[in-house]
Amino acid sequence: MTLAPLDGEIRDGRHVLLVRVYYEDTDFTGIVYHASYLRFLERGRTNYLRLLGADHRALFEAAEQEAPSFAFVVRSMNIEFLKPARMDDVLEIWTDPAEVGGASLTLRQRALRGDDVLIDANVRVAFVSGGRARPIPKPLRIAMKADLDAAQQ
Repeated sequence: MTLAPLDGEIRDGRHVLLVRVYYEDTDFTGIVYHASYLRFLERGRTNYLRLLGADHRALFEAAEQEAPSFAFVVRSMNIEFLKPARMDDVLEIWTDPAEVGGASLTLRQRALRGDDVLIDANVRVAFVSGGRARPIPKPLRIAMKADLDAAQQ
């Protein structure tokens, strides 16, 4: 049996993470509670950045030199809830870079069950260091733009 990597994987510029729906993710009807999707999306974004750093450790070291104690923070989020998920469903959380700017980036995130898109979200995150918005360090911006280019091909 082949197991999916714990942090998901980046395929053709898209991060894909498998998530199983547990009882704690649902409401009293057994349908995924809307706020649970926020946790699923957060895992997708976090693991996308983790894999970007794991595959390119020098990128994060260079970013840390340029902007100590950096972080990405959610600036805005727009979510369309299209279809419900239920307990024990296995979902794919897709994270695609949609736009890479100077101090922020927009990610398109989706939750799918098979071919069905359950939610579609656009999430804008800002790059901060020292409590202030800062330009995304060049090594990270280059890596994310490479993923953006790969996803658009």
